[in-house]
Amino acid sequence: MTATDFDIPTLRARRTNKWHKFPADVLPAWVADMDFGVAPAIAAAMKRLTDNQEYGYAARDGVLAEAFARRMGSRFGWHVDPADTIALGDLVQASFSSVMAFSEPGDGVLLQLPSYPPFMGAIADTGRRLIANPMRDDGTHWVLDLPASVNPRTRMLIFCHPQNPTGRCFTRAELEAVASFVIRHDLIVVSDEIHADIVYPGGQHIPLASLGAEIAARTITITSATKSFNIPALRCAVMHFGAPALKVRFVARMPTRLLGSPSVTGVDATVAAWDEGQGWFEEIMACLQGNRDWLASAIAAELPRVTMRLPQATYLAWLDCRGLDLPTSAGQFFLDKARVGLNFGETFGPEYAGFARLNFATPRPVLEEVVGRMVEAVRGR
Repeated sequence: MTATDFDIPTLRARRTNKWHKFPADVLPAWVADMDFGVAPAIAAAMKRLTDNQEYGYAARDGVLAEAFARRMGSRFGWHVDPADTIALGDLVQASFSSVMAFSEPGDGVLLQLPSYPPFMGAIADTGRRLIANPMRDDGTHWVLDLPASVNPRTRMLIFCHPQNPTGRCFTRAELEAVASFVIRHDLIVVSDEIHADIVYPGGQHIPLASLGAEIAARTITITSATKSFNIPALRCAVMHFGAPALKVRFVARMPTRLLGSPSVTGVDATVAAWDEGQGWFEEIMACLQGNRDWLASAIAAELPRVTMRLPQATYLAWLDCRGLDLPTSAGQFFLDKARVGLNFGETFGPEYAGFARLNFATPRPVLEEVVGRMVEAVRGR
């Protein structure tokens, strides 16, 4: 079996949320994990743990931070100090804790919409105010449309790049505009770069904090190997503070013990992924690019009233289904009529009910069945 060769019975046998959220007759294409395996280096690291029965308190101090620094340097040419990091289990924790550390209840937090839903939760659930900054479809891509000014109580920007769900990989010029905006308005930025590896030919991921010392001093970069190496259940993530003083401010408000720590499985799998998994990842990327291109062609040919801007990054397609004039939200229609489970667009912002997000990180036969069901549902109207 190759890294991408999995059939539906095998996938259903996995005890994962993706394949068990919906009834058994629904094909899932929603949550952002991949229907593939893992790199041999990760499997070997997990076997080593079980063979040695390493279930005691782990001796891994500094290991993850050093691996993060190596990965950022080799992959993106961004050279960081491991001492400027904090290891934790989950990037949602990182976003919530950053909002709580660098703003007060009632303060504004700017966020591009459509947005990964937990970012909206990090704002609303902590009593902050969402300052919505909708992206704009320019006919080719979804682009940033930064406001000319912000409310004086706006304290932060949560910035997702590559962007989820639109799949944008922002250019250096776009990122420099973001950096200038953040500096001009005296903001702290949480830069979610979890999809940084998954960029297709023609694009380049540039860490926001790598643009210069002034923006770095305001930037908390949050990332993980979980998306690109398919290990979300292992719970391991990294926060990087672009200047030591920023980390000091964070720890003063948010004791690190409150965040917990990643599991030993997560640390060992992440180190194996970043240090030894690149060959496997390149095989996966070839599959993802093929799926992306096939999906774009199929949507254009079979669902011409659905607009899909070609993702430059991620394995997520943001489908504009408003042209179908559906009687319900797009996600609900395809669930009810096609028995396909997509992410409902309205979870990315209330005005996006006419959209749905489709995860194409699945074996091609599964993707073809997903699209075939969607086409039949639309034609059946």
